[in-house]
Amino acid sequence: MNYCKRTLPKRKRMALVAHDNMKADLMAWAKEKKTQLEQHELYATGTTGTLLSTCIEQPVHCLYSGPMGGDQQLGALITEGKIDVLIFFWDPLDSVPHDPDVKALLRLAAVWNIPSATNKASANFLMESASMNQTVEIEIPDYQSYMEKRVP
Repeated sequence: MNYCKRTLPKRKRMALVAHDNMKADLMAWAKEKKTQLEQHELYATGTTGTLLSTCIEQPVHCLYSGPMGGDQQLGALITEGKIDVLIFFWDPLDSVPHDPDVKALLRLAAVWNIPSATNKASANFLMESASMNQTVEIEIPDYQSYMEKRVP
């Protein structure tokens, strides 16, 4: 696979997701980071987005809930280059009916090389990074080149 560059903007489009058992943790974290989150455009799956918007008094683009396709919606936005950062407070000790969707979302974040955090510690590291508030280039798969080689 060849790679090309993608520029992440100074104002990141950030996806925030939390499993049911982790929603309270994400809300507490978001309250702590409210000032920093105000500098970015937020996206979230269903219930998480509604709770988050109320919690930090900031607009959040709400997608469907995870089990109803929200994880897949986020995955599509990642592949389209419309999400720059993923923060996903997932519960590794509780399986959920839509586990394949969760794994697919995390896989797409890795494939498209977007900064991702899966717990409070990694989310804090990400938010404190100098790159969080400046434009930064990342390498992503050169899908156009890939398709040109596959299609005669």
